[in-house]
Amino acid sequence: MAKMHTKSKGKSKSRKPIVEKGVIPEGFPLTKEQVEKLIVDYSKQGVKPALIGELLKKEHGVLNVEQITGKRLMHILKEHKLAGDIPPDMMDLMAKAVNLRHHLGRNKKDLSNSLRLKRIESKIWRLTRYYIQSGALPGTWRYDPQQAELLIKGRA
Repeated sequence: MAKMHTKSKGKSKSRKPIVEKGVIPEGFPLTKEQVEKLIVDYSKQGVKPALIGELLKKEHGVLNVEQITGKRLMHILKEHKLAGDIPPDMMDLMAKAVNLRHHLGRNKKDLSNSLRLKRIESKIWRLTRYYIQSGALPGTWRYDPQQAELLIKGRA
């Protein structure tokens, strides 16, 4: 499949091995409850979900949260009411767009970054349609740059 904003094709990548959910590997030192507690603790400290996965992998040897707990990381956060209203990948893209808008406000002739802003916003609009269809966002939700700036400031 072609990439979104380039002419190049993507590379094929390796896939995760097929494993049973909820089955703890032999010799693994943590239990299911301990892994969930680690996820909740990291989230309460303000760590983003993607970084939680990296920390679990590097510091605790948890290669696949779903294999050990039987649930995905975001499902665990939703159970404990620690997930935000807007999905994290959408928030990251909105933060990029807000930073680029600030940059373009200071540097009006920066044409390459104005093109990057258009590309980022088109990704946001595409994700918006997907998340509305999947039910992660309400049907009336729309991307607005001023609202996004307020959301990003409130998150920081």
